[in-house]
Amino acid sequence: MSQLKAIIGLGNPGANYEATRHNAGAWVVEAVARAAGGELRPEKKFLGLHAKVHLHGQEVHLLEPTTFMNRSGGAVAALSQFFRIAPDEILVAHDELDLPPGQARYKQGGGHGGHNGLRDIISALGNDNSFHRLRVGIGHPGDARQVVHYVLGRPGKAEHAAIDAAIEECLVTLPQALSGDWAKAMNRLHSFSAPS
Repeated sequence: MSQLKAIIGLGNPGANYEATRHNAGAWVVEAVARAAGGELRPEKKFLGLHAKVHLHGQEVHLLEPTTFMNRSGGAVAALSQFFRIAPDEILVAHDELDLPPGQARYKQGGGHGGHNGLRDIISALGNDNSFHRLRVGIGHPGDARQVVHYVLGRPGKAEHAAIDAAIEECLVTLPQALSGDWAKAMNRLHSFSAPS
């Protein structure tokens, strides 16, 4: 099993967006950086905020693209080319409409499911979709026409607490994910559900 060498958290740049649901993936990378005692710093060549941290005895690159969501691919491609990281050694954390707040799921491969960040990454990696995903539940507004407004909105207090709890649980399962023991990581994470 390939080991993870990079964790990428998707979001939109700027103060207007940092507290919105669409930035749940970025919150994951920020939480990992805090837990590892690393600091995300602007890195022009990777079009984002980057940190190299040691997690559970392994060197891992953290990246939060500072491009808009639908342009996330450039940052991912730049990092993977520079450090020669294969797509299946990458974990992309992103917000997931199909999961309620308080749940998160690992997944490898698959399509973009209408997520513009994933769509751009798949394209930038030469249509290689074998990277791992960490889907952080944000819930669904119930009406497809309200999705854009919803993902760019801010979660309520209880909802935010549930998302944070799911992210904490992601951190607990990272050692298994990093070592390539996806079955164990999934088993733990997929059985977790924070009270919303």
